[in-house]
Amino acid sequence: MNYIQQAYKGYGEWWRYLITFLVVMSPFLLNFAIVYYMPEVVEMSYQEMANIEDKNLFLFQNLSIFVVLLVFLILFVKFLHQRSVISLITSRPAVDWKRFFFGFTLWALISLGFMAFAFIGDSSQLVWNFKPVPFFTLVLVSLMFIPLQTSFEELMFRGYLMQALGVLAKNRWFPLIVTSVAFGLMHSLNPEVNELGYGIMVFYIGTGFLYGITTLMDEGTELALGLHAANNIVAALFISSDWMVFNTDALFLDTAEPSLGLETYVPVFILYPLVLLVFAKKYHWKNWGAKLAGKVERPVGEAPVIPENEIF
Repeated sequence: MNYIQQAYKGYGEWWRYLITFLVVMSPFLLNFAIVYYMPEVVEMSYQEMANIEDKNLFLFQNLSIFVVLLVFLILFVKFLHQRSVISLITSRPAVDWKRFFFGFTLWALISLGFMAFAFIGDSSQLVWNFKPVPFFTLVLVSLMFIPLQTSFEELMFRGYLMQALGVLAKNRWFPLIVTSVAFGLMHSLNPEVNELGYGIMVFYIGTGFLYGITTLMDEGTELALGLHAANNIVAALFISSDWMVFNTDALFLDTAEPSLGLETYVPVFILYPLVLLVFAKKYHWKNWGAKLAGKVERPVGEAPVIPENEIF
């Protein structure tokens, strides 16, 4: 069974997906409602974020929400859908941690190299901000909780929703597009969008496509989990600003005025394709057309858990 077909292992009535989605995504749905109906509250929250005193406590509080949501997602998959958690993560018999760490290491090195290149080019607006106690507390919080935050996002979008939409549409291209765009839209609530405008959505949606393509081609989320965790940990630890979602006690503070530059688009149009080529070479990816746009059918010989007409 391929990755999307893992959804056939459990109960798939539409109401199970609806309940899970509404409960697990409720904080984000509420945030969108607040943005639409009470924009002044959002503006006030952005101002408060720029002036927080205990940044590590603020980061912990925000990340802990994702930990709770991850637990809810796992519980719904296991008990409401009667599926194993492994089937949400990968099509392999067990999680391939080597893939996770390869993806993590690759993107961490690329991110640090990209930062170093930018620093060499112009470091005039980067301020050294190393404070031993806050920084090492930040390292501890980041390593413990950011992987859980990114795991929730990956297992919700590239896992639960991609599998559900694949079974619904009976193809692979529809869930790839929808989950990538939805992933970007979820990040439209980040303060960066308020400062930089909607041009930054190219980065967020493009990143969603990177993780989605990687998941479909590799038949599992391990590589995407590694990429996402590395991206957020590096962002939290090395360069921060008072207008970024990761407003942390990082090693450097960026004092430049917010603006969209090449650093926003270079990853999407240059680095992301190169990452996919590295993965394709290492893991021998083939049949790109079928993997990204092929049909999704019930596996031959797989007995349905429930009648066919009750699955979506």
